Amino acid sequence: MKNNKQNLFLFALGMVSLVSTAQNFHQNKQKIYNDISKEVQNNNNIDQLAFELLDVIGPRLVGSPEMNQAHNWVVNTYKKWNIKAENVAYGEWKSWQRGTTEITLTAPRIKTIDGMQLAWNAVTKKPIEAEIVAMPFFETKVDFDNWSETVKGKIVLISAYQNSGRPESQWKEHSTEEDFFDYKAAKEKANTTWNNSLKATGKNTREMVEFLEKKGAVGFVQSYFTGTMGSNRIFYSFAKNTPMVDVSLEDYGLLYRLAVNGKNPKLKINTKSKKLGTSKTYNTIATIPGKTKPNEYVMLSAHLDSWDGAQGATDNGTGTILMMEVARLIQKYAPNNDRTIVIGHWGSEEQGLNGSRAYVMDNPTEVQKIKVLFNQDSGTGRINYINGQGFTHAYNFLGTWLQNVPEDIRKHIKTDFPGMPQNGGTDNASFIAADIPAFNLSTQNWDYGQYTWHTNRDTYDKIVFEELRKNVITTTILTLEAANDPNEISNEKRILPTNTEWPTIKEPKRNSNDY
Repeated sequence: MKNNKQNLFLFALGMVSLVSTAQNFHQNKQKIYNDISKEVQNNNNIDQLAFELLDVIGPRLVGSPEMNQAHNWVVNTYKKWNIKAENVAYGEWKSWQRGTTEITLTAPRIKTIDGMQLAWNAVTKKPIEAEIVAMPFFETKVDFDNWSETVKGKIVLISAYQNSGRPESQWKEHSTEEDFFDYKAAKEKANTTWNNSLKATGKNTREMVEFLEKKGAVGFVQSYFTGTMGSNRIFYSFAKNTPMVDVSLEDYGLLYRLAVNGKNPKLKINTKSKKLGTSKTYNTIATIPGKTKPNEYVMLSAHLDSWDGAQGATDNGTGTILMMEVARLIQKYAPNNDRTIVIGHWGSEEQGLNGSRAYVMDNPTEVQKIKVLFNQDSGTGRINYINGQGFTHAYNFLGTWLQNVPEDIRKHIKTDFPGMPQNGGTDNASFIAADIPAFNLSTQNWDYGQYTWHTNRDTYDKIVFEELRKNVITTTILTLEAANDPNEISNEKRILPTNTEWPTIKEPKRNSNDY
């Protein structure tokens, strides 16, 4: 009897403690938010996290040793902050490690060429040196088939030639109206001619590379220019057994002009990448347990992987750093929340949201505990837009939570409620498909699409830390509001129209500087 009374007493004491914990947060939240804001402005960890992730570890191609190093670094960093974290395997991927790339023009003169090997490209045992040829324009498939018989032993240029290396914005700003019109017309004509020639071959670029490789081509050179000076997109190789590199617009133009003008240019390619078989793929999951509602989750979401043309700074180093810093601040200033806070750092977003989709598929029970999710991807700018994703009551809770964000930050955030659901693009879409209110925290553009998205220029110095600090404050407050909201968080969704009724979706008007 005595033991039963003692147990009841301890239980009651625990319940009082939990209630007082929840009340304590609401009574002191303004001080908590002020303390967090001061630390973000004066003593944050953002710069150091960026340095460790981007400068020390570097790009994080799925399956690479660097990707595994990043997962372990995230876990160890959380542990230093007394936050539980673990790497959870969900599959396998081919393992490849980038090495050095040396590309040299050896005839008619010597010049180091600015470029790099494409991801997962073949490992060359020794350098290859061969004549460069440019694809002519084809009118028929027969023309292409006949020309393909001439590529044996040659390195083939497979991208369209760019007549101007200046971005269109400069032409528009500086040229005469007549010259700008002519520039646009010439560019459109060149694109049409190239696309018609490609269509005549009956093959897309991937199929063409594979076909020409079988015909004996010994290497391929592309230039995936973004339209902004110095920026090229760096993806993966279509060639299976021969080197394939991407080079700068400037050097590609040089090689092309030499080839079409009969100067018989030669190129030497020496790559030092490594094929390492296969590697396990992971998601890194961190947890700050809830007190009164531990089986209800608020999830923070960001993908950890990147393409490896640079450092993956704004895609998605900034999202990773943001969520880690938010977790650190919550653990320091407000660790005792009603709901459990889960942070997901996903692997292989770039290959089709693989990590987040695997989490949803492998953890159906846990996923249904998620009451709301905040995802951040795509850029370094301040959060300026939140779409309600079709959840009919999103305004009621998100609108209330946003009121706690400082006015000087909140005034820049446009919202669209209830909005329309995302069906791809970034990891919150994986959770929307499971009926979870999952919101992407969209950001100011900062020329993301042209300059840093999947390019060779996505480096530490492109982070706008002033904007990132604002995002830490916003996301921390939204997370704490969600974790301690006494109300149910509805996941009721709007009834979507049929395809024939589907409206044109427009984002809010933004300044011209956003694009």
